[in-house]
Amino acid sequence: MARGWESKSVEEQMTEDERPSPRPEEASMSEDARRAAAQQRADTERRRQSLNLQREHILSQRTSSPSRRAALEAALEEIEAQIKSLD
Repeated sequence: MARGWESKSVEEQMTEDERPSPRPEEASMSEDARRAAAQQRADTERRRQSLNLQREHILSQRTSSPSRRAALEAALEEIEAQIKSLD
């Protein structure tokens, strides 16, 4: 019986270790506020990934048309500005 209690304690400790520790600025926040902050970080990271994919797509395109090239350069500048604003 003692082993059963011991293994549960170890299991609980492992579960707690797997949970991300709150950031220092989140230490005094409520659970809902921490969830909202985590959701905000996840949304920002998804947005950054999406913008980086768009950037890579634009960089992979080749064209000899000057007007198309200008449009791609303008789109690239816009995407890079949006990425910079996320930092």
